[in-house]
Amino acid sequence: MTLFAIGDLQGCAGQLDLLLGRVLSMSPDAHFVFVGDLVNRGPDSLGCLRRLRTMGKRAQMVLGNHDLHLLAVAHGLRSASRSDTLDSLLAAPDKDELLDWLRQQPLALMADGHLIVHAGVLPQWTAQQTLELASEVSAVLRGDHWLDFLRAMYGNEPLRWRDDLQGNDRLRCIVNALTRLRYCTADGEMEFKSKEGPGHTPRDYLPWFEVPNRRSQDVPIVFGHWSTLGLVLQPNVIGLDTGCVWGGKLSALRLDDRLLVQVDCPQHQQPG
Repeated sequence: MTLFAIGDLQGCAGQLDLLLGRVLSMSPDAHFVFVGDLVNRGPDSLGCLRRLRTMGKRAQMVLGNHDLHLLAVAHGLRSASRSDTLDSLLAAPDKDELLDWLRQQPLALMADGHLIVHAGVLPQWTAQQTLELASEVSAVLRGDHWLDFLRAMYGNEPLRWRDDLQGNDRLRCIVNALTRLRYCTADGEMEFKSKEGPGHTPRDYLPWFEVPNRRSQDVPIVFGHWSTLGLVLQPNVIGLDTGCVWGGKLSALRLDDRLLVQVDCPQHQQPG
């Protein structure tokens, strides 16, 4: 099986179809893993979810912050943002089926020896611990009381992981790391204001993957979320958010040999 990782879609269904077509023309047996932010900001979130759902076992994915935002907005737990583009999805006749399918997806997974997350991994976590902590959140999202968690999910605290965290504080910290993290301190305190690339690193912080002695550095990690960072191809770090919705590219990377396939994207959103 040939496995390609694909960066943030953000509702760009047309570019998704183009990219899949290019990949499948060279690798008809290809399977895919998506790094999250499947929806929002682009023109066709509904098309993205329908396409991914019909791909069945050929597509795996992790949830990103925009995917969780969709679930919260759809159930009246969060107000829509001015830049949201979710109306057609929320009005779709198959909305409930798509949203129920979406909340079954994990926040982290292992694929072809790579750890897949949307945003980042705290320096205290091993790859295995990351998977276990993500599973704690997934169990809640798939359970009977998942809406109670979504109500409590938002917020920046606690900023630093502790193994003895419990309840919603524990789950919120896991979600924030896996779906929002860009910068943190050497001891893992998260920073959520900065969205620019490393040339604008806030004082006393580092990009999460540059923290010395990060405990997950023995496993290659694939992530998205950070469009101002752009494409990152390092031996143990792969960043695939190449700004599709901002007029950049949608990227697919074959994991066994790092072959890169990209399609150009029209600009659907103005940065800001």
